[in-house]
Amino acid sequence: MNQNNHDILLVEDDSADAELTTRTLQKQRPAGNIVIARDGAEALDYLFCRGEFSEKDISHIPQLVLLDLKLPRVSGHDVLKAIKADRRTCCIPVIVMTSSNHEDDLLECYRGGVNSYITKPVNLSLFEETVKQIGKYWLGFNLPPPEAAFEKR
Repeated sequence: MNQNNHDILLVEDDSADAELTTRTLQKQRPAGNIVIARDGAEALDYLFCRGEFSEKDISHIPQLVLLDLKLPRVSGHDVLKAIKADRRTCCIPVIVMTSSNHEDDLLECYRGGVNSYITKPVNLSLFEETVKQIGKYWLGFNLPPPEAAFEKR
């Protein structure tokens, strides 16, 4: 994992939310690479180098996953479970950003190993500020896991 390259996997099916999140993060960290997966299956293919990502190097792990819960094909809950169940990816910080504030979703995510759970603000400026603060903390202050945390097979 290249700790200087702030790779983010954004798993978001809403194109407006994906664009706003990407634009806000890029203002803060222009050198960072943001990969957008439009559904849970695409996110898992990216992380585990399957399908269209079969040529990707498995050791190139994103520093952060921003994950929506309500996704087509594979739910965000199932993506979280897959990330946390695999030794190669279990140490990647996963931040759920969703419109759901249901206690069941919150409980399932925290039991599944999520690092943070954030309800998406509906107000545009508050949404931008939330994304800005996520980027500031997780890409600025937080120390990512060392490379030894990511077991290669």
